[in-house]
Amino acid sequence: MKGIGMKSDWRGAGYAAVLLAALTGCKAKQSGDTAPPPVRVVEAADMNVIRIDSKSAGYFPVVQAESMQSAAELSATGTVSPDIAREVPVISLANGRVVDIRARLDDQVRKGQLLFSVQSPDVSTAFNAYQKAENDERLARTAYQRAEDLFQHGAIAQSALEQAEDAAKDAKSDLNAAQAQLHLLGVDRNHPGSVVHVYAPISGVIVSQNVTNAAAAGVALSGSSTAFTIADLSTVWILCDVNENDLSKLTLGQQAQIHIDAYPDRPLTGRVSDIGPVLDPSTRTAKVRVELKNPGMLRLGMFVTAKFTSTQKSTFAVVPTDAVLHLHDRDWVYVPAGGSQFRRVEVRAGQMLEGNRQQILSGITPGQAVVTHALMLETAGNQ
Repeated sequence: MKGIGMKSDWRGAGYAAVLLAALTGCKAKQSGDTAPPPVRVVEAADMNVIRIDSKSAGYFPVVQAESMQSAAELSATGTVSPDIAREVPVISLANGRVVDIRARLDDQVRKGQLLFSVQSPDVSTAFNAYQKAENDERLARTAYQRAEDLFQHGAIAQSALEQAEDAAKDAKSDLNAAQAQLHLLGVDRNHPGSVVHVYAPISGVIVSQNVTNAAAAGVALSGSSTAFTIADLSTVWILCDVNENDLSKLTLGQQAQIHIDAYPDRPLTGRVSDIGPVLDPSTRTAKVRVELKNPGMLRLGMFVTAKFTSTQKSTFAVVPTDAVLHLHDRDWVYVPAGGSQFRRVEVRAGQMLEGNRQQILSGITPGQAVVTHALMLETAGNQ
């Protein structure tokens, strides 16, 4: 029994010696290593908060955001549309059958140019009414002259003269109406025919065509009197959708820079002519209309970007470019959160400035501290 006890004491002492040697070797190894310890990052419960070891906080200096006053800028997408005040329908007042078409959709036409011809029974009806009115007017005028001569010789009463005068005036009115009807149809009363010619009322581009050769024309036969629609595209509209929160930045008469997707190197300048009074309930946007001269390259339906500059100046924060982290199509900065912690805050970045600085439109305020190298801090937090 005594021998067994001595053996146990020897084993315990051996284990203690081995453990002491291992601890001593580790301490010696640590004391002999001259490299700085790696940055130790501990994630907090909040995914937007990074906690840095207090010894490593010096690797991530902070600066205060500067203050800057400038006019707010707003960008909105839009499309080129015609000025409805410069759109004119081409109307066929005569009902009938189209026998000749001289123009078609997208054609550039000039004022007075022949567009199409209609063979119409309305012409014969109107000319027949004109001839009857002309005969009636001639007979009534002759009767009035005869009654006037008889009245001067005392052969008829004054009432008879007045009746003859009234009949002559009525016949003259009917004749004027018949002449106006022929003129409205475009028929020369001295050279009547069954075909009515329709001419362009203005110069421009045909943007709509509702008639074809041998088709019916006129409201009574085709259901619509509009055969073509001509738009004067010398001045066009840019219709943009602007968010409800940005409407306060716009005023009537304000200038807008128009950037065309098809011609990115040829910006144009327009003027805000209308701010829609009704919001789209689904998108919470309003239609904003920009009016501008067309240098010839703008076509209906083109996509453009309109940039507006507010007439009032606002105060914005300015930070170093490296302080802004672009992540998941968003912009972020890191701000101190106390106790070697940094919080990631979403911001809305503005334009780039000289000296590697960037404007911050919202998210932080001037004077607020931000980390100068957001990407380094984000990388360290992911390790």
